[in-house]
Amino acid sequence: MASEAIFEVTDSNFDQSVLKSDQPVLVDFWAAWCGPCRALAPIVDEVAAQYGGRVKIGKMDVDRNPATPQRYGIRGIPTLLVFKGGQVQEQIVGYVPKEKIEKALDKQLGQNQVASS
Repeated sequence: MASEAIFEVTDSNFDQSVLKSDQPVLVDFWAAWCGPCRALAPIVDEVAAQYGGRVKIGKMDVDRNPATPQRYGIRGIPTLLVFKGGQVQEQIVGYVPKEKIEKALDKQLGQNQVASS
């Protein structure tokens, strides 16, 4: 269902699927043992369904992929990073309401929507 809109991000596919994306990308850094990560997962699923086709949504398991979180200084999870043009544009740490994630994505899309209006 909604989770089909989410792709798995790994250390090996990160540069290609996130940094070289022509769309904004939201990456959810999480771990299976993290309670707040599990609580945030349904919200990320909803956001993925809502923004499908406009924003790529990926999840990275920090236990299986330690290099990328270290590269971006991820110290606490869940952490959501919004990338655009290969750069981090937004960072959201901890469990947050859906509106905060939407606001961050809308901000990135707003800079991008001029051509399609």
